[in-house]
Amino acid sequence: MTSSSVRLALRQRLTTALRERDKPTAAAMRSAIAALENAEAVPTSQDAVAATSQHVAGAAVGVGAAEAERLALDDAAESAILRAEVDSLLEAACEYESLGQAERAAEARAAADELSKVVHSHLGTTWG
Repeated sequence: MTSSSVRLALRQRLTTALRERDKPTAAAMRSAIAALENAEAVPTSQDAVAATSQHVAGAAVGVGAAEAERLALDDAAESAILRAEVDSLLEAACEYESLGQAERAAEARAAADELSKVVHSHLGTTWG
């Protein structure tokens, strides 16, 4: 796991949101952090044959046998992932509005705005 400046800022904003009991913003920050970390995961190969433990099904044998270096994301990749998170929040806000849930729509829009602010301040990315 890498610690880019935007990821550190997301974690700091998450801490602040938790202290303020701002559940929508905390959820948005958690989701954004998870999306970045999931994007770093190395795809598993179904063809890889490794020795397995006789005691645990599918367990790799040996120290570090299941370790893999995570992928590194550049600023453009992080920005694209976080843009998708903002778009998802805005889409949810529209859905909430169509269902007559104005309060939840406002929360989703506010969370999208908070996430956009963090991204803009650390990646310099502005979305229209």
